[in-house]
This record gives sequence, C-alpha cells and structure tokens, in this order.
Amino acid sequence: MSYEPDWNVLTQTCPSRTSLARIANKWTAMIVIVLGRGRTRFRDLRASVEGISGKVLTETLRDLERDGLVTRLVFNEVPPRVEYELTELGRTLHGPLAAIGQWAEAHTAEVLEARERYDSAR
Repeated sequence: MSYEPDWNVLTQTCPSRTSLARIANKWTAMIVIVLGRGRTRFRDLRASVEGISGKVLTETLRDLERDGLVTRLVFNEVPPRVEYELTELGRTLHGPLAAIGQWAEAHTAEVLEARERYDSAR
C-alpha cells in the first residue's frame, strides 16, 4: 500500500503552492490556452499572446516544461524549428484555464461597471 501525502495549498510549506502560483500567473494561463489549440511555434505563441516579451515567454515555457506541462520539440532543420505542445498533464490544465478565460471575457462589462462604482464611491 503506497502513502499519498495530503497536499494543501493553504499550508505555507506545501509544494502544491508552487504549482498554484505558476498556474495563477497570467502568462501561464494565456500560453496554456493557446497551446490547447495544438502544437505551436515560438513566434506564433508570441504573436498570439499580445504584450509578452520574448524573454518572459522563454522563461514561462521553461517553467512549464520543468513542471511537466509543456513539451519542447526541436526539429533538425536549417534554420532550426522549435515547437511547443501541452503534455497529457498540461491538457488536464487547459480546460480549467480556458473556462477562466471565457469567464473573464463573459463578465468584463460587469467587472468594469463594478470598478467604476467602487472608484466613484471613494
């Protein structure tokens, strides 16, 4: 019988906190949403996620690869071609992040109205 630890993101020392922090990063969510459409080249990822710098995209992709969410495929061509895709684990994350993205789009007007009410009351 194997022992499964009780992970709890609310516990300061729990390693699951690192995963939650990575997932909650805005760039991670957008990259996972784009990669949910299929294998993508770096330049196409950068074009799809407006506002992300090449450096931040590279760092985020490396972190996602390290966490087992993204795989990097290098093709032996001239010039070299590199593509990224979600792993099986990464695909389990796509649904929840895509749903959050859809929620954000569906409720933008309400959030903006709430902000306006809040700011005008101050």
